[in-house]
Amino acid sequence: MRNAVLKIVAYFATFVIIFVLQKPVFLTVYASEIGASPLGSLWPVVAHGLAMDCSMAGYLTVIPGLLAIAALWIRPRAVRIVGNIYSAIAATAISIVFCLDIVLYGYWGFRLDMTPLFYFTTSPAAAMASTGAWMIVAGIAGCAALAAVLYLVLTRLPGRIAVAPTRSVPATVAATLLTAALFIPIRGGVTVSTMNLSRAYFSQNQRLNHAAINPMFSLMYSATHQSDFASQYRFMEASEAAEIFATLTDRPCERPDTALSITKTTRPDIVIVILESFSSHLMPSLGGDSVAMGLDSIARNGLLFSRFYANSFRTDRALTSILSAYPGQPSTSVMKHVEKMESLPSLPRTLKENGWESSYFYGGDANFTNMLAYLVRSGFEKIISDKDFPLAERTSKWGAHDHLLFDKAAADILTPRPGDSRPRLDVIQTSSSHEPFEVPYDNPRFSAIDPRVNAFAYTDSCLTAFVNRLAASTSWDNTLVIITPDHYGAWPRNLDNPLDRHAVPLVVTGGALALPGRIIDTPGCQTDIAATLLGSLGIPHDDFLFSKDLLNPASPHYGVFTERDLIGLISDSDTAVVNLDTGNTMPPHSSPKAAAEAKAFLQTLYDNLSNL
Repeated sequence: MRNAVLKIVAYFATFVIIFVLQKPVFLTVYASEIGASPLGSLWPVVAHGLAMDCSMAGYLTVIPGLLAIAALWIRPRAVRIVGNIYSAIAATAISIVFCLDIVLYGYWGFRLDMTPLFYFTTSPAAAMASTGAWMIVAGIAGCAALAAVLYLVLTRLPGRIAVAPTRSVPATVAATLLTAALFIPIRGGVTVSTMNLSRAYFSQNQRLNHAAINPMFSLMYSATHQSDFASQYRFMEASEAAEIFATLTDRPCERPDTALSITKTTRPDIVIVILESFSSHLMPSLGGDSVAMGLDSIARNGLLFSRFYANSFRTDRALTSILSAYPGQPSTSVMKHVEKMESLPSLPRTLKENGWESSYFYGGDANFTNMLAYLVRSGFEKIISDKDFPLAERTSKWGAHDHLLFDKAAADILTPRPGDSRPRLDVIQTSSSHEPFEVPYDNPRFSAIDPRVNAFAYTDSCLTAFVNRLAASTSWDNTLVIITPDHYGAWPRNLDNPLDRHAVPLVVTGGALALPGRIIDTPGCQTDIAATLLGSLGIPHDDFLFSKDLLNPASPHYGVFTERDLIGLISDSDTAVVNLDTGNTMPPHSSPKAAAEAKAFLQTLYDNLSNL
């Protein structure tokens, strides 16, 4: 029993050590690009990349685990031969990936994924055009030498541990359970989020984040999340799509005096609250039920956009819509593609470049769907997530409940910062009004209807208390609070009409608000938040291709949203919902003009995504 278990552990540990040793090599080779001492950077890089290294080691240890189990029952020689073959394959694979990664990073600027392999398989000559013959020869020689060394390590260390064919049932059970337990490091632990590239992100220095990434995991992750975006959603000729899309983009205001502004000052403190699963159907002022009465009151006294739509149907797509003005995609999420996500425009980064500091508050796991990588890349200087709450406070499936989240955010926002006069951007993402809708709140009026209604009322009460706390502070007069849901609403259940599903509030309040007590019925969506806010602040927003200033009378005004199988577009005069499986419109939303605009919009989006 002892040797079977020891052999599995030894293989796992050996693979982890191999991956860890790759990191100082990477840091040394790219020290000048990283701009940091390899020795000084090594510990944080290793620490933040260790979970990913363990995940990849778990994958590679599954077969040695199965062989250890088999060795308890069959001839040792047969198992040893298979084990040596596997060690040779593993050593070769690790060596090839490591050598390709260490060479190609200097050209591509990101860890190895399917991108260079795609170029090589489609055009080997072009892919190798910038590489000299000596580099190819040296690379092959170095790769072969490394493979030989790793083969010796694997066969002389864990491979030397002999497992006798004792046919012991207890030993078999122990080895089987240990092999099955590899699922835990493979998955990345037992939290909600599974292992993804985001786990390695920790620094504002993007190169250090890259150094922490395991190149084998990066390649595997890319291979399993690969799509040919440029071939998707081809509705018309590229020239026709470009011509139509040009009519849908933001325009300079012909008469600046006719454009409204949401703020009385150009340097307010900005708070953006992203509410999990909220919808217009929870607010009487938007024709909904009397559930989110706190938000409804805030809207009546503040600024309410009454024809506003959520861009997408999942949080990862929603965050890029709100913070990067990048529309949600039906077939993928740009957040899953780290190399593309890094090229997105960023509202926080734009504000940072203009003097704002930024913080992000979330009670859940920030690694979920690569969110941490996105937030770091977006320029957030401080990111608060579940790990920043005491274990006793993480009682929700998603982490800390919303009242604790708002308390922590308010305490941070209202803490004086002597000597720091920078305005601040604080983004708060709630999570309690999400399945399973279990909250520390029970209002019989709502819980008798549905647990999710009670959960919405709970988050609404937390939001209201938070806004009231800010309003009582001395900084309120220079504060702008923007409130919107993350994606389409979860109430009422099973809405058949896509427009109804995606109808959400956009509410603005604060002492710095220039338009209190006003309702604006201009159609728009979450991607328009960036241009509208930056336009009011007098900051250029040309980088945000898909964003339009809702307060600019010269700009086209429409809302757009996607789901897995549809896209919808709503303007002042036309509405269309297009079924993406058939290309046909879905009655009664069948305007030919809006349908053509929706198709051109989506085709342009996927062209843009392909080129990121």
